Amino acid sequence: MLVITRREGEEVVIGNPASPIGIVRIASIKGDRVRIAFEFPREVAVHRKEVAEQILAGAVDPTKNVIGQIRPAAEGGA
Repeated sequence: MLVITRREGEEVVIGNPASPIGIVRIASIKGDRVRIAFEFPREVAVHRKEVAEQILAGAVDPTKNVIGQIRPAAEGGA
């Protein structure tokens, strides 16, 4: 497991830096809550662990519509 430290607004590049698979950004930190922004192609599945476990257990069909909304992160980490 790789553990790194990032501050609000900083990013982690996943894959080859010249052509990354995706980017993970620390969007905001408030108290003990951290908002993380994921920038990946739509073809790459990104799930919270509890949702991934439900998919593996067969409780959720990963081919069905996304629950909730996917929206771009606000500029400036708002």
